Formats: sequence, structure tokens, C-alpha cells
Amino acid sequence: MGFVANARMYSVNPPAAAAWKELFGWLAQASGVDLDILDHAFPLPLADLWSREDLACAFMCGFPFMLGPQRLRPVAAPIPARAPIAGRPVYATCLVVRAQSDFHAIEDTFGGRLGYTVPDSHSGYNALRHHLLPYFRRRGAKLYRESIGPLTTPRRVIDAVLAGDIDVGPLDGYALDLMLHHQPELGSQIRVVAVTDPAPIPFLVASPGCPDEIVAPLRAALATFATAPACAKLRDQLCLDAFAPPALDDYGLMLRWDAEARAAGYPQPA
Repeated sequence: MGFVANARMYSVNPPAAAAWKELFGWLAQASGVDLDILDHAFPLPLADLWSREDLACAFMCGFPFMLGPQRLRPVAAPIPARAPIAGRPVYATCLVVRAQSDFHAIEDTFGGRLGYTVPDSHSGYNALRHHLLPYFRRRGAKLYRESIGPLTTPRRVIDAVLAGDIDVGPLDGYALDLMLHHQPELGSQIRVVAVTDPAPIPFLVASPGCPDEIVAPLRAALATFATAPACAKLRDQLCLDAFAPPALDDYGLMLRWDAEARAAGYPQPA
């Protein structure tokens, strides 16, 4: 049986997608695992990717991982070069507006149009809602006149912001790092008006039935990424310092944030 790899979640533009394919090529060689690099781009559902029996290495957000009826096998979590806690496999959500807008703080966007990705996304929904919850509690009513989604991907959130379809939208901070690294012109087109609390980052997973003789060498090879001479260029292209074992207990934070918002009568960011 062959096994597949995919980096759909962080293939945010063609240069990033090419770098991930190069990483999986290195990983196959370093681990001795024959990996078929699978294309699974939007609008194909991520759930279809995560349900594959031949999955050996693909990114999954911690929120659907924790919500799912069957746990996939953790492989490794990335440590972004610009992680909000240095040296840790964590990320945050950046709330962005058009640079030419009059919005300079998140409060300035209230009464406007809020975008979101999908309800089972942490960065594009759960973290966004957690950040807005204190304002909702103080106001006792919804904050925006419209909540627009699902926009599904970070790229479509940026497109909606730039087109004026939404006033503010959530971006996975690591995805934004990758976009700005490969498309620096975006930095003059958008502005970050708020950043959420840090949370455990999406991590690479394998199917529940993926055997130890596949998962173990993948984990071992990724543990060498930080110092492997062959990965020096990839570390720059992917804005990554290293990979680490996922600390699954940490992902319980996502369920706590979800429960807190629902208990407060705020099931949807709005």
C-alpha cells in the first residue's frame, strides 16, 4: 500500500506549495517512506483528505482533530520562525483590514462586515470568536451587521478584504507569514488591527490505521529538519525553524474556548 502527503492548509500560494512539495520529497528520502505528493486544492473538502486510509502526512487543524469521532495519528507540529511564543509550535490569528481603510483597531470595525473561514476552523472561527467574546459580553448584542462565510481559505479571506466584500477577516498567522514572505507586496495592501491569544498550531497527521513502520521514520526525519543541511533553503522558504512532537493535551484549549463562547450565547462570531 502506498501513502500520500499533502500540505493544502499552508500551500497559500504557488511558491509555498512548491516548497512544501520539495519538503515532502526530502522527507521521503530522509525517512525511507515512499510518499505520493497529493494535490487536494480548494474547493475539494479537507474532510475528504483527512478520511483517506492511505494518509501518512497532511496538515490538520487542532479544532477538527479534537472534535472528530476518530483521532488521526499525530506526526509532527511545525514551529514557525515567527511563532508568537518563540521556539514553540503555536500560532495566533491576525485580524486584517484593507490598508486604505479607516480601521485602526478591532473596535473600529464593529457594525461592519466580518468574514470567517469555516465553523470547524480554529484560526478562522474559534479563535476569532474567542477574541470577540469580551466585546460581545460588554455589548450584550452582536458586534457586526453581517457575518460572511464560509470563505474557507486564508487566500479567500484576503481576497474578500481587498475586494471590499468584508471589512475585517481572520488569517492564520503562520499562513500570513508565508504569504508575506512570497508576496511582500501584500504588506502594503492589508493592515493587522488585532491578534488573538496564541494556540497550538495545526500539525501533520496520518490516518488512524497508518502503521508504526511508516509513522515512526517520518517523525524521526522531521525531528532533524531544524539542523539538516539539505533543509537550509526550505527553512527560509517555509518560514519554519523546526518540527516538534504535538502535545495533544494542549489542544484541549480549543474545546474550552468553544464551550465558553457557547455558554455565553455566542455560537457564531458576529
